[in-house]
Amino acid sequence: MKSEKVGDATFETWTVDEVARAFDANEIVLIDVRTPQEYMFEHIEGALLMPLAFFKGDKLPDQGKKRIVFHCGSGVRSERVARAAIAAGVTPIAHMEGGFGAWKEAKKPFIGTNMATGAPQSVTPE
Repeated sequence: MKSEKVGDATFETWTVDEVARAFDANEIVLIDVRTPQEYMFEHIEGALLMPLAFFKGDKLPDQGKKRIVFHCGSGVRSERVARAAIAAGVTPIAHMEGGFGAWKEAKKPFIGTNMATGAPQSVTPE
């Protein structure tokens, strides 16, 4: 994990493996900031959706027991949202380096769309 001081706040960048371990251990809330269309097509199972276009940092839940980690497609939007969360007073805050693309590249499981039926399906890359 990389960390950076932003004023009095701590901004963290987590690797895919760090996010996967913490998510599996129920230690974080993973928030997807992509569009609803991107999320519906494929997403990390259990990740919440809070699109960048509708993001309100002051509406985030308290991080008493679980840390918040944002992710998007490549890491650009999630970094932007994480910095906006810091500006809203939410700290520490993190985002996933490389986004969903890195998640898939690391062969982590996700929910995809069956192109024949349009139904969601579990995908476990090999």
